[in-house]
Amino acid sequence: MIPGLHSDEAFMKEALKQAQYAFEEGEVPVGAVVVCDNKIIARAYNQTERLNDVTAHAEMLAITSAANYLGAKYLTNCKLYVTLEPCTMCAGATYWSQLDEIIYGAHDEKRGFSKHNAQILHPKAKLKGGVLEQECGQLITSFFSDLRK
Repeated sequence: MIPGLHSDEAFMKEALKQAQYAFEEGEVPVGAVVVCDNKIIARAYNQTERLNDVTAHAEMLAITSAANYLGAKYLTNCKLYVTLEPCTMCAGATYWSQLDEIIYGAHDEKRGFSKHNAQILHPKAKLKGGVLEQECGQLITSFFSDLRK
């Protein structure tokens, strides 16, 4: 087995690839992957502009894709990797889907769920922030910097 193949950093790099797709399409660059038994079962990126849908956040799309893959509405034994701290809506979706763990990259000081309701996650869910935080944050910073030009 390759060292680090199933590490949080390796899975976050896959989420970053998704965020890059969003960046290239002019979407807010957030990417997400859902992992079950060390296997990526869903990949997604923000598509609110493309789909003209304010709920088309990377996390929401990844959760839906993972549920379809598993044929189940609950994602127990699954982890969500997302490049930006989830908003309240997405954090609520992680609650209802019963994800075991949420791992995010950059903190979202303005719209992150922890600023508004840190108790919104499922009580059994583990939370880990700051994984590849610099890389994840830089992509967001670049996007909004380019937007202001």
